Amino acid sequence: MFGREEKVSAYRLTAVQYVVLFIFLLLAYGLWRLQVMQSGKYSLLAEQNRVRNVPILAPRGKILDREGRIIVDNYPSFSALLLRDSARDLNADADAIAKGLHLNADEIRQRIHRAAWMPQYQPIYLKEDITPDELAFIEAHKNELPELDTIMAHRRLYPRSGFMAHLVGYVGEVTEDMLNQPQFELYNPGDVVGVSGVEKEYNSVLMGKNGFRRAIVNSHGREMGRLDETPAEPGKQLKLTVDLDLQIAAEQALEGRNGAIVAMDPRTGEILAMVSRPTFDPNDFAVKISKGEWNKLVTDENHPLLNKAIQAQLAPGSTFKIIMATAGLQEGIAQDMHVTCNGGASFYGRYFKCWVVAEHRTHGVVEISKAIYQSCDVFFYTLAERLGIDRIAKWATALGLGQKTGIDLPQEVTGVMPSEEWKIKNFKQKWYAGETISVGIGQGAVAATPIQMARAIGAIASGGLLVRPHVINPTDLPAKVIPASNVPAESHLPIDPQNWEIITDAMAAVVNPGGTAPSAHLQGIDFAGKTGSAQTISNALKARMGAAGKAMKDNGWFVGVTPRRNPEIVVCTLLEEGEHGYLAARTAAQVIKAYVEKQRRLPTKVAGSKDGKVDVGAVWSEPASEQGGSDHLQAGRFFVDVTRKRAPWAVAAPGMNQ
Repeated sequence: MFGREEKVSAYRLTAVQYVVLFIFLLLAYGLWRLQVMQSGKYSLLAEQNRVRNVPILAPRGKILDREGRIIVDNYPSFSALLLRDSARDLNADADAIAKGLHLNADEIRQRIHRAAWMPQYQPIYLKEDITPDELAFIEAHKNELPELDTIMAHRRLYPRSGFMAHLVGYVGEVTEDMLNQPQFELYNPGDVVGVSGVEKEYNSVLMGKNGFRRAIVNSHGREMGRLDETPAEPGKQLKLTVDLDLQIAAEQALEGRNGAIVAMDPRTGEILAMVSRPTFDPNDFAVKISKGEWNKLVTDENHPLLNKAIQAQLAPGSTFKIIMATAGLQEGIAQDMHVTCNGGASFYGRYFKCWVVAEHRTHGVVEISKAIYQSCDVFFYTLAERLGIDRIAKWATALGLGQKTGIDLPQEVTGVMPSEEWKIKNFKQKWYAGETISVGIGQGAVAATPIQMARAIGAIASGGLLVRPHVINPTDLPAKVIPASNVPAESHLPIDPQNWEIITDAMAAVVNPGGTAPSAHLQGIDFAGKTGSAQTISNALKARMGAAGKAMKDNGWFVGVTPRRNPEIVVCTLLEEGEHGYLAARTAAQVIKAYVEKQRRLPTKVAGSKDGKVDVGAVWSEPASEQGGSDHLQAGRFFVDVTRKRAPWAVAAPGMNQ
């Protein structure tokens, strides 16, 4: 029927009314939630839209020597930041920014793209250590480029010429990969952390706590004023056990050679000096090392980044004979041994030569003392045969070989001390008795680091006292900072007093006429030690390589102490391709001499100034006529140059770049 209106059912009308009511209630709840429940949150966000937090970077703690002299310091530097909390199109400004800061525009855009995942309040570090003209560019373009800002940082200032580089280490900026690791979860992009050496081992102590200042900005991101400031907390300074005067003497002694020197107090484990060559300049890392320089360092066949004092795993050669002598005497085998050296001997169907064959002579009849100070290979071949590999390994392991010393420096290696168990575990092969013969003279599978040899022979000369080396005394550290090490601070290996006297007296004869290093003798100093030379490749391989093989020289070793019993210092020297142990002995003697002369309180210049430089430490000997000797030792000079802007700190020593 036309004109009849359809009626909406009461049920549908009621449903629509309820839906409309629900929508209004929902809107009312949302409005109440925004204006009442979350008013504080949105007030804070609004505040952040007009308040910018600008970080204040904390300077790292200084690194000092045992007498409080500064080794590593800081210098002020400015970095360019790209702020990301404004509404500007950063990609559009990349060309202008690149031109003013002498950067590549595409590189800036890539950095902006990579930082997209980061919170907007975190700025991008565009360029570190900017020049004065770049700083002026940023200040002059505050209106056109308000996203550009600067921040003052305290850059590390290390000694020049790679002085002490491997021990103190270097710093670097936290990378994106590092930020994904648990130990760096509390760090931010741009933070500078220790990468090697003391800088890495004690990063938590040296690294301070950043502060910040709050600045008022307008809608364009331009700073209009400042509110308040939370100052940064500087990192704590560290005092090393290293004696700067002794370190300078060790650096000079190794100058021009590849290898390592370690000087340690065997009574306490304090490292008095540590040198590794070749070295690198940690100042190259203080800002940001170039890709070319980094590639040059990592591809160098001499491995300048390797701390050879704790990372060079090499055959210790005849220095190992002191450990062999200890094992032989303690096991009751070596006391009555008399061996005739005719230049070599046969063991298990193979002929083993003694080193004196090269000089067309023999050692004749040899007992334990003569075997040590004349370094007779035949004697120690015979002793190795009688001891067997497991008894050798027992004593060598007890003296710390084949394991970390526990020194408080990163990336220490373990070395190798072979045994029957070791060969089965690593090679699934049986140990053959013939392999023991080479081990008896510190060759074969034996591999040790200079720090291990210094610790082991220092322990023998100390009557069996084995200490854990350290570069920082635990008592000088904050209570919560404890170096991670499973090695006990001190242990004692019982050595019979009579055996102890035999070994230490024979070591004293090494640097006297009749020994293997008489040229290292120090007049008026109770100096003892053991020379060693170790092949870098086997004689058979040398023969196959021809001229190239002959060019590969042996490594030279020496471990020395003063005095011979209960020594105050032990010095281990490794000269790569040094060929002869007596050359390494002369090198160690320079360090021993510097130590003794300082202990005798010879004149030491500790302060003074001249031409804008402050002389904060130098060791000088008395004139030769007053010493009764012919050598005039100058351990070196240590300067602070207050006239230089960028590098107010320098180490200068004869033969070093000044």
